[in-house]
Amino acid sequence: MTVHIGAKPGEIADTVLMPGDPYRAKWAAETFLDDAQLVNQVRGMLGFTGTWRGNRVTIHGSGMGMPSLSIYANELIRDYGAKTLIRIGSCGGMQDEVKVRDVILAMTASSVSTPSKGIFRELNFAPSADWSLLSAAAKAADGLDVGLHVGGIYSSDVFYDERPDLNEQMARHGILGVEMEAAELYTVAARHGARALAVLTVSDHLLTGEALPSDDRERSFGDMVEIALKAAFPET
Repeated sequence: MTVHIGAKPGEIADTVLMPGDPYRAKWAAETFLDDAQLVNQVRGMLGFTGTWRGNRVTIHGSGMGMPSLSIYANELIRDYGAKTLIRIGSCGGMQDEVKVRDVILAMTASSVSTPSKGIFRELNFAPSADWSLLSAAAKAADGLDVGLHVGGIYSSDVFYDERPDLNEQMARHGILGVEMEAAELYTVAARHGARALAVLTVSDHLLTGEALPSDDRERSFGDMVEIALKAAFPET
């Protein structure tokens, strides 16, 4: 048990899927896991552990933004021994070829600032995904009817962004989408020798203004969760 996670020793699996929304964690656990059990509800941040095709999996919310995710990622790895952390979340598209409902596998995650910035000081650390997870996720998506993109994303530390000039430069340099957590997840995982990946559903688009209707989100997010599980357990 930690300050933010009330799970008992052994209740957190080696593989953890991390949506931002705790209720999306509940939905994913009930939809994809067998015998899912609630293992954490401290501060309303829900975590569930069950099995997927015989493999133990925890699905645990991270909250919004890098500071919140950093708390949970650190404690899951350091105190509960998690070895594989996969963010499953939404993002905004930033390229013409990226469409709403598509899935982005974040190979790298650029940022202006992260909670880990104080460690590196003058160094611009380059957070990147674990290759074994990234390649397995790309293969897993082959069998699904979903548009797939692999490349760099931007992890913002603000939701209401007022930097159109920065967005323009990121799009110019091939950034596929924007979200708020992956850069810190990749950094924390690298620090502790864990594997990490962000699998993201494009829920809206910065260029077109299109947004995924709420009644379509469950099906589209389901593809993302399936890709994440198959990436974690490619031989299953």
